[in-house]
Amino acid sequence: MSEFTSESSTRTEFTVQGIPVSAIAAEHGTPCYVYDGAELAARMRAVRTALYPGLEVFYSLKANPNISICALLHENGARAEVSSLAELHTALRAGVAPEDILFLGPGKSEAELRACLETGIHAIICESFGELDRISALAAESGVTARVVLRVNPDFAVKGSGLTMGGKPRQFGIDAAQLFEAEPLTRAHVRLIGVQVYMGTRILAEEPIAENTRRILDLAQRLARHHRFELELVDIGGGLGVAYFEKETDLDLDVLAGLLNPLLEKFAADHPGTRLVMELGRYLTATAGLYVTRVEYVKTSNGERFAVTDGGTNHHMAAVGIGSFVKRNFPMRVLGAAEDAATEPWNVTGPLCTPNDTIGKKVALPAVEPGDLIGVLRSGAYGPSASPVHFLSHGHPAEVLVHEGRAHLIREADGVEDLLGKQRLLIDKTH
Repeated sequence: MSEFTSESSTRTEFTVQGIPVSAIAAEHGTPCYVYDGAELAARMRAVRTALYPGLEVFYSLKANPNISICALLHENGARAEVSSLAELHTALRAGVAPEDILFLGPGKSEAELRACLETGIHAIICESFGELDRISALAAESGVTARVVLRVNPDFAVKGSGLTMGGKPRQFGIDAAQLFEAEPLTRAHVRLIGVQVYMGTRILAEEPIAENTRRILDLAQRLARHHRFELELVDIGGGLGVAYFEKETDLDLDVLAGLLNPLLEKFAADHPGTRLVMELGRYLTATAGLYVTRVEYVKTSNGERFAVTDGGTNHHMAAVGIGSFVKRNFPMRVLGAAEDAATEPWNVTGPLCTPNDTIGKKVALPAVEPGDLIGVLRSGAYGPSASPVHFLSHGHPAEVLVHEGRAHLIREADGVEDLLGKQRLLIDKTH
């Protein structure tokens, strides 16, 4: 994403691969998400170039489940980690082979587990003893042996994580102490093949990632010995962060590689048949996304400026933090103004009937006028899929992927019939 100054005016156009975002907004409407395919590919290639070559990157579809995003990342070497029936079929239709798909999640349904067995994905990541029993029973019904990876809730916690996923009482995984206390796990129709640990997300320091990996590799070896299975896969999680807020700094991939690669190289030398897996979602997609919303009105209230736009937290809950009112702002721009223009504090709000619909509080922006486009940068992860898109029945926004210099609509915006078509009127009002 970049900018250029139009020769016919002093306004600065914000572009993606040379295409003005204003042109994309004019064609597809606002609010919308715009993704830079070149940035997506570059992020994936950078990871593969910097990190140990034997480390397989599995794209976590939860970050952005659009099929075109998944397909583009897969073309550049990503496998897939999925957590629902729809995500499983998304990955398959995007071209990911079953043997390159992992399915995880603490509450898998029978339908989801049956689909895993029927499609022959590489492994189900099991998160409880009860789930292990269910997998075994369903595998017996199908006459197959299920490949299972144990998700472990370790007895250590990560520092520097924006959201801790392990090391405390959690619905995720089986406590390490419980696994070491248990007799070797044997089920007639289950073959244990590995261990997965996911410590946390939004980690912005290289040392904790390396330290987590060291501990996870050690834990995996000890669990494999205790439960007497061959260690065919170790999933070290991921959690690589992206800097959104002031005073945050992006990870340095070269520094991370210097700390992480020796650990992985040694482990691979000792376990030449073991697949090493890292899950990445936010890290691959966040920087490639731009949320574009149009200013409908400007106003002042008790001395503060407000830009009321046509999109807000219903599409971009991540900009305020799920479940909390905005405290820090994502990077935000008026897309037709120079970055160094005179700035004023603006509250950027959406169309919803709640004071919490504020995607930016006291953001330094140039003078804002109705019709201006405001862009929220670094918005490629946890956008509409992690937002209440049906609140006030506005529906899902359009999504556009700029690929090889052309803008492609990869998801249509919801219309009225998309929202009403599946509803049923109990009382016929036509007679």
